[in-house]
Amino acid sequence: MSLRLATFNVENLLTRFDFTGFRNQLRQDRVIKLFQVSSEGVYQQLEQARVIAATDDTRQMTALAIADADADILCLQEIDNMAALQAFEYGYLFRMVGNGYRQKYLVEGNDSRGIDVAVLMREETRDGQKIELREVRSHAMTTYRDLDLFDEELALTNRIDDKIFKRDCLELDLLIGGRPFSLYVVHFKSMGNPRDGLDGRQSTMPIRRAEARAVRRIIEDRFGGGHTGKKSFAICGDMNDYQERIDVIGRRGAGYRFEHQDEAESALDVFSHDGFVENVVRRRAALDRWTLYHSRGPQEQWLCQLDYLWLSPDLAAHNAGRLPEIIRSGQPYRTIFPPGQEVERYPRTGWDRPKASDHCPVVMTLDLP
Repeated sequence: MSLRLATFNVENLLTRFDFTGFRNQLRQDRVIKLFQVSSEGVYQQLEQARVIAATDDTRQMTALAIADADADILCLQEIDNMAALQAFEYGYLFRMVGNGYRQKYLVEGNDSRGIDVAVLMREETRDGQKIELREVRSHAMTTYRDLDLFDEELALTNRIDDKIFKRDCLELDLLIGGRPFSLYVVHFKSMGNPRDGLDGRQSTMPIRRAEARAVRRIIEDRFGGGHTGKKSFAICGDMNDYQERIDVIGRRGAGYRFEHQDEAESALDVFSHDGFVENVVRRRAALDRWTLYHSRGPQEQWLCQLDYLWLSPDLAAHNAGRLPEIIRSGQPYRTIFPPGQEVERYPRTGWDRPKASDHCPVVMTLDLP
């Protein structure tokens, strides 16, 4: 019996418009900056037209990436609300994959922009095993005090009664063909702006580290400390951190070279330092684990993994010979691929946009113990 499990940050699957760019140019789209817009009413009309025109191509590509992943259970990040998810599934996914994802789960979380994590599930796996939900739990209201995770680093930017998860940790208790399987879907704190001499990744790492500790505590409280290794569970989502990266050195026209390096520290060390779970993407070659291309000009560009399937030790061991897949056909043309990894992009993909997402879906076929 096999299960196809995937995670994908679809980026801003929204049902609303953001007009704050008229007064805050940092939030204004770059194409509108090319024009002089004197009236807020005209700005709103232009922004509506821009978003609607761009969204159709984008969501067709998002749906194509999901169709290529062909998952039985799909963990999503950056979903506006259930209405947005239902509209996307009916208007786009249905055209790509047919009558597939009948089960949909989303709980409103803590993100100030209103974007949440969600799960889409088929009623059965591809080989006919029933997928049943026994219970779904949100941990969005859990505070640092609740789990005794507050420390001096967090005190610089947080209070003890603040919520730990900046979005949520959505926990699903499932039966797959009668076999128990638990799923934890997250979207950790994004890397912010530099602060106190630290770059955006370092300055926000204490928050992500606390989120990782909280996920681990939730799982240990569920199964019992020291007993998690024999359970069947996965942690999926956009972790907004990485333990290694590939520096892309060079510029267009002159060529590139690719240098792999390990990070001295990561919030994700909480998961991996003692084998609590396995990042199965690390089974792939070192230059072929990335799920996102980051660039702020030729002096700062790299490839890294932000999107994860972490498997419990027993589940990982039961699938020791398997490799996860990374779907990269929805990447924009500005993404620089190491030699031999180039893929055929989806029709109408642009230099920067439209695109399926800056993130790549990660999917793996699993045998459940």
